[in-house]
Amino acid sequence: MPGPEDVRRTHPAVRRPPRGLFVGLCTLDVVQLVDRVPAPDEKQTARDQVAAAGGPAANAAAVFAHLGGAARLLTAIGGHPLGLGVTEDLRRLGVTVADLAAGSAGPPAVSSVLVTASTGQRAVTSVNASGHRLTPPGELAGWVGECDVVELDGHHMELAVATGRAARALGRTTLFDGGSWKDGTETLLPYVDVAVCSADFRPPGAVTAAGTLRYLRERGVAWAAVSRGAEPLVWEGPEGGGTVEVPPTRVVDTLGAGDVLHGALAHDLAVRGPLTPDGFAGALRGAARVASRSCASFGTRAWMRAS
Repeated sequence: MPGPEDVRRTHPAVRRPPRGLFVGLCTLDVVQLVDRVPAPDEKQTARDQVAAAGGPAANAAAVFAHLGGAARLLTAIGGHPLGLGVTEDLRRLGVTVADLAAGSAGPPAVSSVLVTASTGQRAVTSVNASGHRLTPPGELAGWVGECDVVELDGHHMELAVATGRAARALGRTTLFDGGSWKDGTETLLPYVDVAVCSADFRPPGAVTAAGTLRYLRERGVAWAAVSRGAEPLVWEGPEGGGTVEVPPTRVVDTLGAGDVLHGALAHDLAVRGPLTPDGFAGALRGAARVASRSCASFGTRAWMRAS
């Protein structure tokens, strides 16, 4: 089964680059590679560091662009010098940025990340999207109409719901990145066609992957999956479900692996056409392959330079 990178090169129906609209969080990620998480009042010299644009929607847009798509990111960054650096980083990656907080002088949301060298596990602190309440822009319907797929990470919920509603009205495929349950998620799900959620995504009353899939199905999400790190993804569609294995890799850094999964899946959905059970499983398999590759190097970008 071809993966997203193979589809980009060989799919006969693609006459232009696929177009994706990514709506949600953008941060400045400051990532340190450490031997262990420091104890209180302890100072430690990191092995390595990375400073880059981050956040689920931003990372997914960068992956979509890397795979040959035209990606537009709808988010809040701001005009602070740190924010300008984030915007420029994304533009270098081929992402068109629509910054709905461009007039703000405050700094962007900063994610402080510690990655443990021996395991690749990460510890993250961030204010996320709490500093901005975004009003849907007048250009929203036009941007939705221009794209093939819309990815929503659930941050900036009012904007996400408005985008999902426009996508449903215009017949555009919507993909939801369920990293965690957020206030208002239940209002977004009626506009979601495909949802891929992490094991940390816990809808009310759901304590297992099967419970999460049932919750999503009961709210009209046709195709859904739960990712569980290195364990197989569990998925379900209108005609049943199954599992998809995650390719083994030597894990260096798991930061952004879920974002990479969604960016690669969005690219596949943009070119694949109507989903079937085999098609959805194949799309998940290809996206998992890209996400697994990203875990073999430090930071969220190094794997792109090697592919």
